[in-house]
Amino acid sequence: MDKKNALRAGTLAAGTTLMMLLMSSPALALTRDDGDDPGPGFSVIETLGWFVFLPLALFLVITGLVMALDRSAPAHRVYTPAEREKAKAKAKAGV
Repeated sequence: MDKKNALRAGTLAAGTTLMMLLMSSPALALTRDDGDDPGPGFSVIETLGWFVFLPLALFLVITGLVMALDRSAPAHRVYTPAEREKAKAKAKAGV
């Protein structure tokens, strides 16, 4: 039954995407509007820098800050059963 639901969801997503692509008309983008004054375009390097590398760098900086400034108590952390036993053993040993 899961296969049927996945097929249905995929068909719906593909159909919706196709309809959205057909309804938006990129040919109208060639016609300039009154008062339209676009600036110079980005080069490939500028585009990659602004839309790929900068967000990735921001994500890594925020992730690093969250990890470095983590002050949560060890009792509140989520451990696997094996890690939990090691943490209890360390706590008993006073390490």
